[in-house]
Amino acid sequence: MLVSVLLMNISVVSGLSPILAAAYNYKRLDDLMKWLASFLLISTVFDWSMWLSYQFKPHTGHPLNTNPVLHAYVTLSIVFFSLIYYKLFRSSVLKIITLALSALAMSIVLYYARHPLDYPSVSNTALSLLLIILSLSYFYQLLNPQTFIHIEKQGLFWFNSGVLFYSAVNIFLFMLFSRIPDEDKADYYVIFSITNIITNLIYTVALLCKPQKTDL
Repeated sequence: MLVSVLLMNISVVSGLSPILAAAYNYKRLDDLMKWLASFLLISTVFDWSMWLSYQFKPHTGHPLNTNPVLHAYVTLSIVFFSLIYYKLFRSSVLKIITLALSALAMSIVLYYARHPLDYPSVSNTALSLLLIILSLSYFYQLLNPQTFIHIEKQGLFWFNSGVLFYSAVNIFLFMLFSRIPDEDKADYYVIFSITNIITNLIYTVALLCKPQKTDL
């Protein structure tokens, strides 16, 4: 089995890890972490559906075009992350910036959704840039608390770390993916698979954290 295929399979299976963590720790999760668990469940369904499309090849011998699914997933991601970061930020300025940047990113995504069969390179890049800005802003808020806290014990710290790691690593891949020759894409997809595995492990840690009484 090719390394790229093996890592892709591990990446898909790794999506179950945070789901199981959420199920185990569900009673102790706050509302925001339950939102995260719900989104990860939806994300896992997307990943599995795309994985199955690669396994099922019509009479052409090629996998189904899953780009329309990717467009839908990017749109859903903007809605979810915009809402969760809006609730996380204390500053009214950061809340307004979140809404403005999210509206801009959504406009870009909807514009390129006119071509659903094309890979959403620009849309994914816009989403990644949005998440990098929001996650860095939230880290600034975490590092300037009103009271002393152990941020490493905060589920939201790990959640935010996962968001930043995934977006920062993959943004250049998303920017260039459409320009990569088809015969070389499997090699570059390894980067995405490894990033996805690590991110799911970070989300697992986030969902296993006990809630802390803080004003974040």
